[in-house]
Amino acid sequence: MSEPIDQPGEFIGRPAASLRGIVIRYRGHCMAGARPARVTLPSASVTLLLGWEQPLTIRSGPAQGVAPASWPAMIAGPQTAPTVAGFDGAGYAVEIDLTPLGAYQLLHLPLHHLARTVIAPDHVMGPGWAAHTTERLTAALSWPRRWQILDALLARRLSAGTLPSPAAVQAWSLLRERGGAVSLRELTRATGLGQRRVQQLLREHIGLPPQTLSRIVRFHRALAVASTGPDSLVDLAGLAGYHDQSHMSRDFRALSGKTPGELLHLMRRRPAGHSGGHIQPFNDFGLPAPPSRPAGFAVPAPAGPTKAPSPPRRSCAPPPSSSGGP
Repeated sequence: MSEPIDQPGEFIGRPAASLRGIVIRYRGHCMAGARPARVTLPSASVTLLLGWEQPLTIRSGPAQGVAPASWPAMIAGPQTAPTVAGFDGAGYAVEIDLTPLGAYQLLHLPLHHLARTVIAPDHVMGPGWAAHTTERLTAALSWPRRWQILDALLARRLSAGTLPSPAAVQAWSLLRERGGAVSLRELTRATGLGQRRVQQLLREHIGLPPQTLSRIVRFHRALAVASTGPDSLVDLAGLAGYHDQSHMSRDFRALSGKTPGELLHLMRRRPAGHSGGHIQPFNDFGLPAPPSRPAGFAVPAPAGPTKAPSPPRRSCAPPPSSSGGP
């Protein structure tokens, strides 16, 4: 049975078989009112967001010059610092979570152009793409139908894309398989290429240099190990591939703004989800916004695109009262 299209909540969709390894998942949001800001941890993945009625407001981050702004649609590239974002009212949004190599094939550009930033989808997908796609999603009568629309649109782009370099695939696979504990010299031996060429390929296909990717992969490995692993931070540092606990603490603070103890406490209250070994975007674990940032906030003066697509034909209404009539 299909999920009610107007029932508030988050709805998860699986991509078609032809998009597995390209699209991690689809996520639909039906919001009856404002949502508190959430903290998104850094990752190497890419997220394409399409919303209508209420834009996403990015409060802080990404690192490279993006001021707080409202985004009815956006592509968020690989990030190296936490991002605080939220919705200020009722509306809908669809997120398309892409693997790095999937984003390289679907977006048809070197991913270092997206690193540490957010851009409007039309800059990559072509003029009018976001409005046209949003209009089709708005008209759909169920979430599964929305996933089918996205499957068809993305499959067409994939067929016109460029296959990734086998050496880039090999280097990225080794980084993930080893939990980030692999040196540039080891990557050159595995691929048979020089160090400079390996660095160029990873920046082009994944968006970030190998040292940064190792740091992010190791960070997420530590979170995954901690979800079922030791209580001792010293033991966790060793199992996750850090030199010692202080090394782990420095990386945790740089990537999340939290100490290992603080972040793991929050993670254990709301466990993370990892999908098929892919580093997930929006891996937020329910982190609250910093105390200086209230959960409900007014939309600041925008520095990015703010014109939203046409409003939907239906509203995302709150659930009916249990004490009311039919």
